[in-house]
Amino acid sequence: MRIMMRTLAHLLALGFINFSIVTAKVFGPQFRRATSLGGNVLGPVSTVEVVNKVIAPDGFSRSTVLAGGTFPGPLIQAEKGDEFSINVVDLLNDTSMNTTTSIHWHGIFQHQSNWADGSAWVTQCPIPPNGSFLHRFTVMDQAGTYWYHSHLSVQYCDGLRGPLVIYDPEDPLADMYDVDDESTVITLADWYHQPSPLLYNSPPFTPDSVLINGLGRYAGGPASPLAVVSVAQGLRYRFRIVGASCVAWFNFTIDGHNMTIIEADGHEVEPVVVDSLPVFAGQRYSVVVTADQPVGNYWIRSVPDLGNPTFNGGLNSAILRYSGAPIEDPTTDPGPYLLPFDESALHLLNHMGVPGIPGQGNADVNLNLITGSIRGTFSVNGVPFVDPPLPVLLQILSGAQNASQLLPNGSVYELPLNKTIEVSIPATDLTPGGTVGGPHPMHLHGHAFDVVRSAGNSSYNYKNPVRRDTVSLGSQAQNDNVTLRFTTNNPGPWFFHCHIDWHLLNGFAIIMSEATSEADAQESKATPECWYQLCSSQGIQR
Repeated sequence: MRIMMRTLAHLLALGFINFSIVTAKVFGPQFRRATSLGGNVLGPVSTVEVVNKVIAPDGFSRSTVLAGGTFPGPLIQAEKGDEFSINVVDLLNDTSMNTTTSIHWHGIFQHQSNWADGSAWVTQCPIPPNGSFLHRFTVMDQAGTYWYHSHLSVQYCDGLRGPLVIYDPEDPLADMYDVDDESTVITLADWYHQPSPLLYNSPPFTPDSVLINGLGRYAGGPASPLAVVSVAQGLRYRFRIVGASCVAWFNFTIDGHNMTIIEADGHEVEPVVVDSLPVFAGQRYSVVVTADQPVGNYWIRSVPDLGNPTFNGGLNSAILRYSGAPIEDPTTDPGPYLLPFDESALHLLNHMGVPGIPGQGNADVNLNLITGSIRGTFSVNGVPFVDPPLPVLLQILSGAQNASQLLPNGSVYELPLNKTIEVSIPATDLTPGGTVGGPHPMHLHGHAFDVVRSAGNSSYNYKNPVRRDTVSLGSQAQNDNVTLRFTTNNPGPWFFHCHIDWHLLNGFAIIMSEATSEADAQESKATPECWYQLCSSQGIQR
């Protein structure tokens, strides 16, 4: 009843309903959100058509690759414990860009469904034009903010990306907010005016604009419409912020409003109040914002680290609009910023401790990854990642059982089952041959990890660090050596890579082949015939 009253209060305040006629479409009666106010929402059982379409989200028209014909793609909503069945259909025909595709469900662990992870050449063959692939997986123990995107070359830079939210009807922090629905999802993305294949050899890959919820403006361009986030005075909003960029990281702020962080990458944290939030490619946060200011319009700002950092003319901006405010651009000023973000100050809610024996280097397996780059090619421990001729999972199912037998040579790290893994990745950007173009956000498929040493911090926390799946490596100027811990409880080959998509394209990745023999036994039973047909239809045989 409390949830229903909160929802009605929000809708009444914004003027979306009245008492004469009320119609509602219920999507999961226990979800803590209002009914869908727009049509761009899908459930866990759905079809996603990948299409080419000319759009102008910042006023500049270009052909794109889109999920469902929109940017961002449809919000996929589900509930903790749901079974997903999503059919991805490839209808691409614009040969100026890739016409094959794949979709990765970023942050979803894919327990016992490695084959559905969506990573081209790691866990599946790409989907060919006029082909389709049915992803089936269950999220028994996950809830939070996620997203989906192409995982083929740099195709998601052409538009194939969208939010995914799994709601928890027993959210332990539910009393902190009143509104959590599709209107409170905020995507941050960089945008290019040229198709990605024309930019393959054009570092530093500077975007033309920043889009917030799919809208923005570019320098010298028209006063294109900006995204509006509507609020009612007095209510508390759970804004789910998705870092859906290809290269840039964003400093996210809302004029006149603090933000209370309650989630990082699908894991609820002890609440922390900030007034600015760095969001790297692949990262997600939930922040609670109270609409406690005078009725009016307030700038939402998302300044990129790469590109034009100005707010003049509405660049890098959206609008927070109170109910009853005039329809006009804000006149608010940024700052002052007195509550900075510190990743090491985030602590997992109800943390049970980091796995393994505390102390640097005390895990069962300790990996030190030295990253580098020479003339635009990136490497890990001296080896650039290149796509293998057939997916790593297919190699395992065809009999390859150890790293020496798996391609690509030198990029596959074999990990034993049920062991504690510690990964240290010192920043090398000031070293000759080090990894330029950072900070680099590293993402691990199939897992979340405890960040026992964060960027900007020289101490180690083996008691209650933040747990997430995408982390910034920081910089060598800060003497950063970001260190992670996780347990190998999820057999399969899992990608570990920089989420600056151009860097991944140019070699910044490895494969964690976790419990290879167990993965073979597990996935040989779970993998459907259509997965094999996806490869065989393109002449790729095991």
